[in-house]
Amino acid sequence: MKKRLYHERSWCQKGVRFYKQQEFQIVERLSKKHPITLLCRIMNVNRSGYYKWLDRKDNPSERELQRAKDIAIIKKIHKKHPSHGYRWIRAYAEKHYKVKWSNNHVHLCCKYAGIISAGKHYRYVRPGDERIKYKNLVNNSWSQLTRPLEVVVSDMTTFNVKGKYYELTFYFDAFTKEILSYKLSGRRGDSTTYYNGLKDVLNVIKKEEPTEPTVLHTDQGSVYSSISYNELIKNYNIKRSMSRAGTPTDNPVNESLNGWIKEELFIDFNLGESNDVHKSIRKYVYYYNNHRFSYALKYKTPIQFKTELGY
Repeated sequence: MKKRLYHERSWCQKGVRFYKQQEFQIVERLSKKHPITLLCRIMNVNRSGYYKWLDRKDNPSERELQRAKDIAIIKKIHKKHPSHGYRWIRAYAEKHYKVKWSNNHVHLCCKYAGIISAGKHYRYVRPGDERIKYKNLVNNSWSQLTRPLEVVVSDMTTFNVKGKYYELTFYFDAFTKEILSYKLSGRRGDSTTYYNGLKDVLNVIKKEEPTEPTVLHTDQGSVYSSISYNELIKNYNIKRSMSRAGTPTDNPVNESLNGWIKEELFIDFNLGESNDVHKSIRKYVYYYNNHRFSYALKYKTPIQFKTELGY
């Protein structure tokens, strides 16, 4: 099978159109000193295509003028939220700029303008074995959840800011994607973030008084598996559930949200330069629950989604 060269433009994420424009612009700049025919041959571009581009450049159509306006809005959104892709940009523009775009239109505009999300996402696929401690009660029924507090998921993530180490533990509602609790610590291996976060969740459950049991789903970490941690829930209508060992895909909600959150914190909210990490995290959690659109919620915020359902 033939291999394409690394620099071949059709394989570039910015798209062929973007690089054709660059090539035509080079030909235009050099055309004052060199013959256009020679430049097109050296640049390996079609001469008639160059003249058509030149004509469109000097006499843009209404469609091209509108596309330029749309790209200006997209660039503005991308500058503020560089970690997001074209689908999220479309939803944001529809909400804040009152425009009606299709996902495909925004995708093509991004390719035309060379706009690429700064975030990178990884898919976990490594299988594992079931542990005896607690069975996986959720399995693959994540998309079949029907109410808040039906399943609560938790995990801990780590990061460094200006050379200082932090551990951040989240508790999410798997149905509404709301952050129910978060705890931050600058001490390595600090188990209090797990316990204090769980206590917040228990207070929410006590306040809401759900008639059906809540499933608390976590990985098989030492704190989540400890007797003292699970003793906290024995007087509540809570069932424990755990992912299989070495299988993050058993907890896709948490893995996905953790990845997005860390990217947004460092790319969009510039957490790496923060002088007050605790304040920055607090502000982000408020933004996440009240202003951040979620694709899984049909581009609604967690609070909006829950409120519209009458909870």
